[in-house]
Amino acid sequence: MARTHVMLDDDVMEAIDQLVGQRGRSRFLEEAAREKLERLNLEKALASTAGILKEKEYPEFKDQASINVWVRAQRGPWKRPDGLRSRFDRPHRLPA
Repeated sequence: MARTHVMLDDDVMEAIDQLVGQRGRSRFLEEAAREKLERLNLEKALASTAGILKEKEYPEFKDQASINVWVRAQRGPWKRPDGLRSRFDRPHRLPA
C-alpha cells in the first residue's frame, strides 16, 4: 500500500471528519477515489460506444417509445413458475 500527502480545504476536511472521524479519513478518501475512477471509466466506455447502433439497422431503438414497445414485447406475459395465479392476474376494477 502506498502513502501520499493530500491537501484539502478545511471545510472539506471538517465535513469528512464529521462523517467518519479522523481515523476514517484514509478509507473514506480511498472509497471516494475508487467511485470517481469507476464513474470516469464508465463515461469513457459510454463515449467510445456512442452511436454504435445505427437507426437503420435497429429501428426498434430509434426513440424511447420504440424502446418501450420492444422491451414489453421481449418480456411477454409473466407466468408464475409454480403455476399458481396471482392477485395481479385479475383485471382491476374501479369502484363505481
